[in-house]
Amino acid sequence: MLRRLSRKLIVHRASCQALANFSELATHNKQNYEKESKPFLNSRNVLIGTITILGGSLGYYLIDKFRNPYDGKPGSYDPKLPVYTLEEISSHDSLEKGVWVIFKEGVYDITEFVPGHPGGEQILMAAGSSVEPFWMLYGIHQTPEVSAIFESYRIGNVRAGDTKHLTSDMSDPYANEPKRHFALVPASAKPFNAELPPDVLIQNFITPNELFYVRNHLPVPEIDPKTYELEIEIDGKEETMTFTLDELKKMPKRTITVTIMCAGNRRSDMVKYKPVRGLNWGAAAIGTATWTGVPLRDILLQAGIDEDEEKYKHIQFEGIDADVTAKNYGASIPIWKALDKRGDVILAYEMNGVPIPRDHGFPIRVIVPGVVGARNVKWLGKIVVSEEESDSHWQQNDYKGFSPSVDWDTVDFTKSPAIQELPVISAICKPAQGSQVAVKDGKINVKGYAWSGGGQKIVRVDVTVDGGKTWHVANFDHQDTVSPPRHWAWTLWSIDIPVSDDATSVEIWSKAVDSSYNTQPESVENIWNLRGVLSNAYHRIRVGLKRE
Repeated sequence: MLRRLSRKLIVHRASCQALANFSELATHNKQNYEKESKPFLNSRNVLIGTITILGGSLGYYLIDKFRNPYDGKPGSYDPKLPVYTLEEISSHDSLEKGVWVIFKEGVYDITEFVPGHPGGEQILMAAGSSVEPFWMLYGIHQTPEVSAIFESYRIGNVRAGDTKHLTSDMSDPYANEPKRHFALVPASAKPFNAELPPDVLIQNFITPNELFYVRNHLPVPEIDPKTYELEIEIDGKEETMTFTLDELKKMPKRTITVTIMCAGNRRSDMVKYKPVRGLNWGAAAIGTATWTGVPLRDILLQAGIDEDEEKYKHIQFEGIDADVTAKNYGASIPIWKALDKRGDVILAYEMNGVPIPRDHGFPIRVIVPGVVGARNVKWLGKIVVSEEESDSHWQQNDYKGFSPSVDWDTVDFTKSPAIQELPVISAICKPAQGSQVAVKDGKINVKGYAWSGGGQKIVRVDVTVDGGKTWHVANFDHQDTVSPPRHWAWTLWSIDIPVSDDATSVEIWSKAVDSSYNTQPESVENIWNLRGVLSNAYHRIRVGLKRE
């Protein structure tokens, strides 16, 4: 009994830490297992001398009920484990009955894992059945590290032939993805997420469409512009409004220059300090474009929503992209942002003067200037005027910030507000981390970008190479002329900064200051959070120096 409780505690720790560091945890679990359980299992892993007839097939049952070490390929048949019928597995379809799932030929009891996973609701959709359709959708799970964790929950095999109908008609939901530029560096393949090398990013104030960072949560939908319709719904009212793409294009339009940034931009800086859950973005999950479309304010006024509206508090957006459960991507913004003349929220159908590419939301994307990329919903299919925020996973259980002391055991997503406006940030894009930089006339050239959410303008970028003893003010190479609080675009900067004669390497720091005199925090340690979002500490890179 003591050994059983001990083993459960080890598995519980695995479920809590899995999201934080899959690779480290997999090794930890394996070592703990071999150290604590192997002698006991060797003494008990005996086959009962009984063959049980189950639905006409033979099932071998072992006395041992612990999760066994696994040597073969993930999900393949393991003769050391019992065999279960699909009927038995499907009866374990809730936290109360236990959550069992199937992967290939394997059966897994993940009951203890589900409560600690932010995507627990999606996991429960697969309870009592196969997880393969979900894993095809969320390709980030298909790594050796995740497989190692998953196999620690293995309890048996599914009876031969029982799973054929579960996956027989399963096709790759990513088979018809758009082609991408070779310069984009993928952070994940399915769904596709990618950024540019930073030195390429800052070559243009307006980021070319083909080089704009890509952040997709689900497969890119294929939408026929001829049949496309946008639905407008107001909570509590039966009537809805619909607009075709042609109807939207005939309405008065606006063109605005807006920078969009992912909440996880520069997450890799946090990872260097302590592991987090999320794509390992560098400093280029950001881009700037001109967007043309219909002001959302005009649509809402036409729908009868007054600009002094007090009953409704939120505007919900629903994308056409959906997961295997037909759950669409969704997000919401405060209603004041949508109705304010200075909010500049538009339903965009053009990006840099051409129809928005598929990866970026064709045919309609809502552009919410100054606000995190997650609320700039792509492939927009529905707008809801509501008293409540969107109930989407991405609004309620993701894209939120937490104290550095909060971990996956203590996190409560209901306690933190959804990220909207983003804080001030800067990044050094050239030279690259670890590169050798030529010293000319006692100086090195440094380039980067700075940006602040909420329509604030960058007023200064400070750079140092001596740990902050002396700061040098960078030059602005390109900055939009629009005044705050409607300054939605980034600033590109550069500086020739002096280095000491005897230095062989330097660490370069940058920090930006916006028009409200917000500035960046000094260290990533003080803003670290378990999701790795809002990573806006001083940007720091170390380079070597070469002299002529």
